[in-house]
Amino acid sequence: VGLLALQSCSGFILARNEELLQAHPVIVYFLTMLVGAGGNAGNQASVRVIRGLALGTLNDKTQRRFLSREFKMALSLSSTLSLAGFARALIVRTPIPETIAITSALTIIVFSSICLGAILPLGLKRLGVDPAHSSTTIQVVMDILGVLLTVLVSTSLLDSGFGKVMMMKLGL
Repeated sequence: VGLLALQSCSGFILARNEELLQAHPVIVYFLTMLVGAGGNAGNQASVRVIRGLALGTLNDKTQRRFLSREFKMALSLSSTLSLAGFARALIVRTPIPETIAITSALTIIVFSSICLGAILPLGLKRLGVDPAHSSTTIQVVMDILGVLLTVLVSTSLLDSGFGKVMMMKLGL
């Protein structure tokens, strides 16, 4: 029930950023891709950590190496999915400034999702909570964080003074 209540935060974030979404409605069409990619990537990282804990391959001695591998996975997967997201946006003829914002948001969402998905089970374990709860928790957290990051990145790149100057310098 608590996670369901938290899920409402996404609606509040969107409502507070109505001007952005009216000025750049195409962002809404990519929201499910963005938050879905974040939730899935975070869940996969969480499952790898939970599995490592269950099998005993992840312990105090191996934790640093394990987390380093997850960090590399976050870099690799966020880059790969961003290229796919960029291609998708171009295929459906999304304007270039919005394509850049969507791709940037996707990169940040997937990267942060994998990092959070890797550390959440470890944090829950240290608190004495079953690390398996991190799988469902990361989905909801990334739904909210994905919407928030999308709005922040889009506002920064599309509507801020910095973003407008940057787009002008890119000739967009």
